[in-house]
Amino acid sequence: MIDSLLSQTSEWLRGTGPNADIVMSSRIRLARNLKPYPFSHWASKKQERECLKAVHDAILVSKNLKKSLFIFMHDISDLDKQFLLERHLISREHILHPEFKAVNVSEREIASIMVNEEDHLRIQVMQSGFNLQEGWKVADRLEDELAETLPFAFDNKWGYLTACPTNTGTGLRASVMLHLPALVMTKQISRVIQAITKLGMVVRGLYGEGTDAEGNLFQISNQITMGQTEAETLEHIEGIIRQLIGHEETARKQLVKQNRDLVYDKIWRAYGTLKNSFIITSKETIHLLSMVRMGVDLGVIPNLDRKTVNELFILTQPAHLQRMEGKLLAQSERDAKRAAIIRSRLGS
Repeated sequence: MIDSLLSQTSEWLRGTGPNADIVMSSRIRLARNLKPYPFSHWASKKQERECLKAVHDAILVSKNLKKSLFIFMHDISDLDKQFLLERHLISREHILHPEFKAVNVSEREIASIMVNEEDHLRIQVMQSGFNLQEGWKVADRLEDELAETLPFAFDNKWGYLTACPTNTGTGLRASVMLHLPALVMTKQISRVIQAITKLGMVVRGLYGEGTDAEGNLFQISNQITMGQTEAETLEHIEGIIRQLIGHEETARKQLVKQNRDLVYDKIWRAYGTLKNSFIITSKETIHLLSMVRMGVDLGVIPNLDRKTVNELFILTQPAHLQRMEGKLLAQSERDAKRAAIIRSRLGS
C-alpha cells in the first residue's frame, strides 16, 4: 500500500507554481473536532475507537477522496511511520501512541487527513510553489464535504473548538516553505525573521515544530486563528511572503553582481561534491542541495531541473533510503546508498 507512494512524486515537490524558485511549497491545515467526543488527549480508548470509525466511514463515502489510501497507524512499521513523516503526510506527534490513529492520503498526495492526532481531524493540503489560495479551495471543499456527515464542534462565539487554544477560531494554519540561501549568505536572515515574528508569524525548519532551518529552508506560518476570517489570515500571510520573496530576489541579484565568482564557486563545488561522492551524510546533503537548487534557479547549472533537486531533499532521508533498499540499513550503509542515489539522479 505505502509502496505506491514511493513510486510517485508528491505534488508539493514538483517545482511548479508561482514563485517556485523561492517558494518550495504552500500548505493549508484545518483543525477540527467531533462534538460527541472529548479531545484526543482526554478521550478514552473506546471513544478514540468510535471517533476513528466515524471518520473512516465518512471518508469511505467521500467523492473527493475516492482514490485515497486510508492507513491505520498501528498496522504499519516504525520505518513506514518515519517514511510518512519524511513526506510531510503526518506529524511527529502522530507517530507516538499509534493505537486508534490513522492517516488518509489522497491521490498525488495533495491532501492528507490525520485522525486522532492532537485534534480529531487535521486536514492538510499541500501545493507546489506560492499557491495558498488553491490549497485553501481544496481544503475548504474537503471540509465542507466531511461536515455533511461529521458533526464538527463549533461555538458561535469562539468558532471551531480545538485541543490547543491557539488553534481555536478558524482552526486554519497556513504555511509556506521558502528557500532563502541568499538572505542567509548575506547575513540578513536573522533581521528578517525577527521582523516577521513581530507580525504574528512562526518560523520553523523543514519538518515543522522543533526543527532547525537546514538547507536554508524556512517554514513560515500564521500564529493567530481567532478574531480573523480565513480570507484575512491568508491575505496577511501572503503579504508577508511577497515581501520575503522580494528580499530574497534582491539578495540573489546583489550576490551575483558583487560576488559572482564566489557564488558560482559555491554552487559548482556543491554540485561536484554531490555528483562524485560515494559516502555522504544527510546533513551535508541538505546543505549542498540548497546550493545546487540556487544554481538551478539562477540558471547557473544547465540541464538540471528543479523537480529533481526537490525530490532529492526527500529521497535522501533515512526512511526513504531504507524503503528503496527494501531493508533496514546501518548509518554507514545509508550514507553510501544516499551517495549512489544522488550520483544516479544527477548523472541522468
